[in-house]
Amino acid sequence: MFIAKRLKDESVCEYLLYMWQVEDILRAYELDEERLAQEYASRFPEEERAKEARWLADLCCMMREEGCRENGHLQMNKGTLILLTDLHHELLNSPKHPFYVSAYQKALPSIVDLRRRGDAQKGELETCLDALYGVMMLRLQKKEISTQTEAALLPVKQMLHMLSDAYKKDKEGTLEL
Repeated sequence: MFIAKRLKDESVCEYLLYMWQVEDILRAYELDEERLAQEYASRFPEEERAKEARWLADLCCMMREEGCRENGHLQMNKGTLILLTDLHHELLNSPKHPFYVSAYQKALPSIVDLRRRGDAQKGELETCLDALYGVMMLRLQKKEISTQTEAALLPVKQMLHMLSDAYKKDKEGTLEL
């Protein structure tokens, strides 16, 4: 909860990746709130444990209610992705953000390749985030990531960083479109 709040304020794309990881952690614990409180929330500082356990339990409840037991994402995460996608399109159509358009154009060949290899039904941003999430999971498993993959994802990361910055400015009311 505390990490999620901080990330949502700092970098919404990192927040989504974190929340997807939390969803997978909850699935690994089979949405067992008691085990999560004992085995996972216990890793947090003592003063945060009860709130963290409650937050995890609430997420478990939401996952059960929303049919995300085995896969998929919570509606709140889907909603955040929709907001990001809307902002992405606004930035692309705004004459005030040529640097974002340039970053998108640099990332586009990688995005096209990722969509060709993956689920073409997913939007561009979800495809980008899926790729970064996959790399994150490989790193956690201590598996090697090729230099080609790293190079292909660099412009995607740069674009998402710019998008996160724009999202933050939009939430602060300082973004001009």
